[in-house]
Amino acid sequence: MYYIGIDLGGTNIAVGIVDENGTLIHKDSCPTKRERPYQDIIKDMADITLKVIGDKGIDLKDIKSIGIGSPGTPNSSEGILVYSCNLNFDNTPIRDELQKYIDLPVYLENDANCAALAESVAGAAKDVSDSITITLGTGIGGGIVINNKVYSGFNFAGSEIGHMVIVSDGVQCTCGRKGCWEAYASATAIIRQTKEAALKNPDSKINELVGGDLNKVDAKTAFDAARLGDKVGEQVVKQYIKYIAEGLSNSINAFMPAAVIIGGGVCKEGEYLLKPLREMVYSDIYCRGNVPKPEIRVAQMGNDAGIIGAAMLGK
Repeated sequence: MYYIGIDLGGTNIAVGIVDENGTLIHKDSCPTKRERPYQDIIKDMADITLKVIGDKGIDLKDIKSIGIGSPGTPNSSEGILVYSCNLNFDNTPIRDELQKYIDLPVYLENDANCAALAESVAGAAKDVSDSITITLGTGIGGGIVINNKVYSGFNFAGSEIGHMVIVSDGVQCTCGRKGCWEAYASATAIIRQTKEAALKNPDSKINELVGGDLNKVDAKTAFDAARLGDKVGEQVVKQYIKYIAEGLSNSINAFMPAAVIIGGGVCKEGEYLLKPLREMVYSDIYCRGNVPKPEIRVAQMGNDAGIIGAAMLGK
């Protein structure tokens, strides 16, 4: 049997066929054009799904189910997207609407939870039953898997660990609170921190690397400066890793997973990021003496995590 995974994003709709082992067989995508009515967007979801199936020459009866990963808060029991800030969806009956075009079981889950499920089934956490997956991107996406099942709380809004406060009355977060982990440890956060450091230290190599144009600062600029021996870059990186460690330590203490999986572009820094991160986390978490510590690993599924995790919702 095969499964269909749909990664519904604010920019693109990505659809793939996934086998029993979580292997992506074939995929395609189309623009979301999110300003449109939800009926038009879901019609496109159906069309691209049928195209993917047809292109691969698979019979519809060999497809077990369709899973959808979407930003926002779903009601997974009813197949309704209750709220999404990235889409103009409000109590949208995604399951019922999609089943007008394709008569298959349809499952709905938050996209970060789908990424966590993908890592659990076929990625960096496939050898453990309890894991947390963190994606350091524009924000911080979090997904928790317990006994190989996604944990999302009684109202399907759980696992928003990016919005735990790590600095009381700290930097304003987009969620409305102040001092959230996301506001300090996301890719957006290190870009802000790098710019602030460059303004205070005009002789820093940060300014040199971007030719004096701070609009060119990205999430790796401070790391690049640090590798060149720049003290300002080194300080930005050290503080940023400490912020990541604070949230990871809190998450580990709350759930004590066997593995924590970290994804996002910042992970391309490899051991330059991971070595000090592990040292900070392992010195802080509540695992004293000979108590086993969770492993900290890099995500393996990349951009296909949303598709694969969504597909596995029906397994």
